[in-house]
Amino acid sequence: MTFSGRSPTVRRRRLAAELRRLREAAGLTMEEVAQSLDMSRATISRLEAGKTARPRPRDIRDMLSLYKVADPEREALMDLARSARERGWWEQYRGVLTGSYVGLEAEASSIDTFEPLVIPGLLQTSAYTAELIRTSMADPAEIDKRVEARMRRQEILRRPNPPRYRAVIDEAALLRPVGDTDVRREQLRKLIDTHPLEHVTVQVMPLSAGPHVGMSGQFVILGFPDPTDQNVVYIETPTDNLYLEEPQHLERYNLMMQRLVADALGADASIAYLSALIDRL
Repeated sequence: MTFSGRSPTVRRRRLAAELRRLREAAGLTMEEVAQSLDMSRATISRLEAGKTARPRPRDIRDMLSLYKVADPEREALMDLARSARERGWWEQYRGVLTGSYVGLEAEASSIDTFEPLVIPGLLQTSAYTAELIRTSMADPAEIDKRVEARMRRQEILRRPNPPRYRAVIDEAALLRPVGDTDVRREQLRKLIDTHPLEHVTVQVMPLSAGPHVGMSGQFVILGFPDPTDQNVVYIETPTDNLYLEEPQHLERYNLMMQRLVADALGADASIAYLSALIDRL
């Protein structure tokens, strides 16, 4: 058994799924594991939920012994536990990049997103990002740090073997004035510049399309290269971030994305629209 992957967030998630599977296969409850290993139930729960930032190899070793896991699976899981302790680049932006989303995004092999209100973060210019952030904070240093973090995220689209990325953007997001005319033109040009990239597709959902399945709000669907990693739907809200992994949720949002892609302007027509919009500014 081997486990690949660059992101420690994905490795922790994979380790969590394996630990949960092994416990259930052993016919043990979390309470029974905690009692046998003199650990708290909360510790077991956090490990199985992937919420332990740096899982201790000793804890993992004890759990694998209790579950009677033998080599080579045991050693592969111990390697996974050790690599899950590594730090991703995003950890230098603690307080700016919160939650596990960026770590999942860094490993994704496909990213599908619908944005009804703003340009997606991976396609924003630094000036556009700064204008958005200024709506909620005034500290120049903090704004600069958040802009830097978002620009750093965008490197995944320029790396070797980048993820396939598709963004459907509501026309309302494109028409909303963010910054002055120069900022808006620069942002539109950045969207147009993605057109030659085989792995990036930008589509515009025109207002003329009327009501559509995406009107409930923004979402991102992350797919991963390893079949053992479950895809994730990510939904950002003002108070919390949701991660949906249940098959019925994934099916629903995949169908929504298919409908949005079908109802939006095609890639070529979207670029023509963006070019015409620049001319009107």
